[in-house]
Amino acid sequence: MCGIVGYTGREQAAPILLDGLSRLEYRGYDSAGLAVRDGGAPAEVVKAVGKLHHLADKTDQGRALRGQCGIGHTRWATHGDPTVINAHPHVSGNIAAPGGGAAESDVVGVHNGIIENYAELKEKLLRHGYVFYSDTDTEAVVKLVDYYYKKYGIGPVDAITRTMVRVRGSYALALMFRDYPGEIFAARKDSPLIIGTAEDASYLASDVPAILKYTRSVYYIDNLQVARVSPGHAVFYDLNGDETAVPLTEITWDAAAAEKDGFEHFMLKEIHEQPAAVRDTLNSLVKDGRADLGAAGLTEDIIRSLNGIVIAACGSAWHVGMAAQYVIEDLAGIPVRVELASEFRYRSMPMNENTLVIVISQSGETADSLAALRVAKERGALTLAVVNVVGSTIAREADHVLYTLAGPEIAVATTKAYSAQLAAMDVLAAEMARARGMITGEHYARLLEELAALPDKIRRVLEDKERLQWFSSKISNAHDIFFIGRGLDYAVSLEGSLKMKEISYIHSEAYAAGELKHGTISLIEQGTLVIGVLTQSRLFEKTVSNMMECKSRGASLMGITVNGNFAVEDSVNFTVYVPKTDEHFTPSLAVVPLQLLGYYTSVSRGLDVDKPRNLAKSVTVE
Repeated sequence: MCGIVGYTGREQAAPILLDGLSRLEYRGYDSAGLAVRDGGAPAEVVKAVGKLHHLADKTDQGRALRGQCGIGHTRWATHGDPTVINAHPHVSGNIAAPGGGAAESDVVGVHNGIIENYAELKEKLLRHGYVFYSDTDTEAVVKLVDYYYKKYGIGPVDAITRTMVRVRGSYALALMFRDYPGEIFAARKDSPLIIGTAEDASYLASDVPAILKYTRSVYYIDNLQVARVSPGHAVFYDLNGDETAVPLTEITWDAAAAEKDGFEHFMLKEIHEQPAAVRDTLNSLVKDGRADLGAAGLTEDIIRSLNGIVIAACGSAWHVGMAAQYVIEDLAGIPVRVELASEFRYRSMPMNENTLVIVISQSGETADSLAALRVAKERGALTLAVVNVVGSTIAREADHVLYTLAGPEIAVATTKAYSAQLAAMDVLAAEMARARGMITGEHYARLLEELAALPDKIRRVLEDKERLQWFSSKISNAHDIFFIGRGLDYAVSLEGSLKMKEISYIHSEAYAAGELKHGTISLIEQGTLVIGVLTQSRLFEKTVSNMMECKSRGASLMGITVNGNFAVEDSVNFTVYVPKTDEHFTPSLAVVPLQLLGYYTSVSRGLDVDKPRNLAKSVTVE
């Protein structure tokens, strides 16, 4: 949610800031703004509501703002309506022109996150003569920094650390001080922020794609740290104001990975990148015919000591957990619970040092998942992060980390990150089964062979996309769609339903097929589309029977099954086949047609596929 960029160097800042913000549009936003300084002159602030092109037009693509140091922001409204006056950047002065203007203020800043005690801070500042012009929590933080800066006559770093101690909530802050031209000061707690350096230039951003065009050398500023950024340099401080070391990370994936590369949308490109994402993830975890979890630090002794697993995640990552639950329990014989990360902290689940809590997150910054991780550690559990971003907060704080190699994912609706997570969890399940003696060596080898074959089988599923495009045009006016399945097929149904609803805006629900008759079947009427996932042989007939119950009440049926189950065509209106594999791994194949169906339905409805309304790529606030 929201996006921060910053630049200081020799070039004109505004065009670089606009370019960086354009690469963060996938995060979701409703307004945008820039603040640029030209030497010792006051910062010039320009803000606009709506899409980024309005801000670009207002600044003549950035050319109207002169200066080599600046910060930019795309805002997702939390406190205050999406208006120009509430858009960032905010200033410490008492007056801000509606559309921006020269800021005579000592401090100008942008902020991601939510300040929980902003009302208390605002009341304090009002007593000290500050006047507020916006409804945002951010203005209170910028003014509080200004207050400490002036009251104690201290430097920016000390003023910021005093503010951090006083503030409750989450934040990533980028600030410019009038007395420090050419420098940007940053701080974070729970909200992501990275700093990149190159020769004679430095960059700030909420995510790597914003600055990858300019540098591959980045620092992941840690929780409760402050950074002082000048051209080509970054110095880091702890809450005491003492310098602290932050390791430099080299980004390995290519900048072209964050471009559309000829596809109409990022989502379609990322759907087609799934064979590579799954292959790369598998290759990183399986070597010489054996799963290698050494990098994750999961030894056989640890695996054998486990008496329970809890998986905590949000959204699609939670759906990965739902699928992994079936596979781990069936193969490894370990009891597994799957919890929504947003609910995890409110549960008093018994756990100990032999409980493994697995937190799954693409960004490694998801606020609820991070909170779940911290609660698990407080309760004495062993923690494992499954994340896609090296150096992310969840990766740093977990006891063990297992990286997926999906590369950058730009579309809000996840596809390749989901598939990479699924592959990683399947490897984990197979290795746990082997280490605990639950399967034979032959069975283990066969599982790894089936996993290795998944990328090519996913590619074969993608070859059937024209039929799915045709079918999506037939259902684009649907009002309700139900996805049903049993066991692993139910887990796939959850993800298929989410893909449909989040980008096509068609109401859809996923149900365990056997639950239909316990109330939901009352919603089935003439023309309702029911999509059945039918990849588990021992559950096939039961789910088909549930689909027939819907058909007798007027529903139209679509089925997804494996090659060879041709009898299903006698019962449904439209059938999609996926290649045969070990049934534990069919979710990796069955989900692909559902991703394509959601995509093409959204396109048929003329919607913004990559940036669906009201959604953000990385949810970094609670």
